[in-house]
Amino acid sequence: MTHGTAPSYLALNRAELHERARMAVARLADCRECPRDCGVNRLEDRWAACKTGRYAVVGSYFPHFGEEDCLRGWNGSGTVFFSHCNLRCVFCQNCDISQDVKPRGARPSPPDEIAGMMLELQRRGCHNVNFVTPEHVVPQVIEAVACAIERGLTVPIVYNTSAYDSLESIDSLNGIVDIYMPDFKYWTPERSRTYMKAENYPESARAAILAMHRQVGPLVLDENGLARRGALIRHLVMPGALDETRDILEWIRTELGPDTYVNLMDQYHPAGKVSQDHYPEINRRLTSAEFQEAQNIATGLGLRRLDERHAHPRLLRKLALLQSS
Repeated sequence: MTHGTAPSYLALNRAELHERARMAVARLADCRECPRDCGVNRLEDRWAACKTGRYAVVGSYFPHFGEEDCLRGWNGSGTVFFSHCNLRCVFCQNCDISQDVKPRGARPSPPDEIAGMMLELQRRGCHNVNFVTPEHVVPQVIEAVACAIERGLTVPIVYNTSAYDSLESIDSLNGIVDIYMPDFKYWTPERSRTYMKAENYPESARAAILAMHRQVGPLVLDENGLARRGALIRHLVMPGALDETRDILEWIRTELGPDTYVNLMDQYHPAGKVSQDHYPEINRRLTSAEFQEAQNIATGLGLRRLDERHAHPRLLRKLALLQSS
């Protein structure tokens, strides 16, 4: 734990940051922003896998109190949810937003508009700006951050990703993102092909997470228990796939170290395209025994920083006041 680490982007040269944004946007002319390598010209509003043209599409933005305690604190994590996704997870709980060509109410948002959202979240007391599903809009994120910094942004930036990111994208975020939060979903190409329609997901995720960790290191908390910098790895434990969980956790322990902050998540439930007729093997909730075994695997491997929920006292007081009013 440390005291008041300032966001890394405040140390960046403003002219260099705007030049980095310009170069990132230029890459959209032959888009390889993720491992799909579609090669379409998104500057002309064409798109392929991600269904997103020149401008990012924001589905919603608000203070989020469902994130990890070190992100939500007592005023919430300032989430900016991008529509569309470069994966095709058959179990996606938000497939109407992530996979529909035109999600209801969604529209392209230019960088100054996204910057305004970030600053509004900061004014509302959010402890960070949390970009959710940003893998396909990294150039647009950099543009918006450059604009927001000019207008007074001072909170940490969280990159909340599936880890299906290109190394070029992650490199362009160096010094901009303070907290990387990848969700390492599957270890094997076979399950990745079946459930995410991306056979190269595991190798891409491993390379991307290593690059993220090299930039920011282990997660650092301040005196209030809030995340200031570092990597936080999520893993959604899937029914009948504890072998995947074990392989992922062993890799984290070996490659990133025992002090890596890991959130094992147990909230899987059938959604999206999953039914008794389609993908019946995952058409059930995770059992408590399965999740306990996942936790046992983690502790047995020596992973020392597993996420636990202990709401901040200020948040508990705020909730108590709301209930009594």
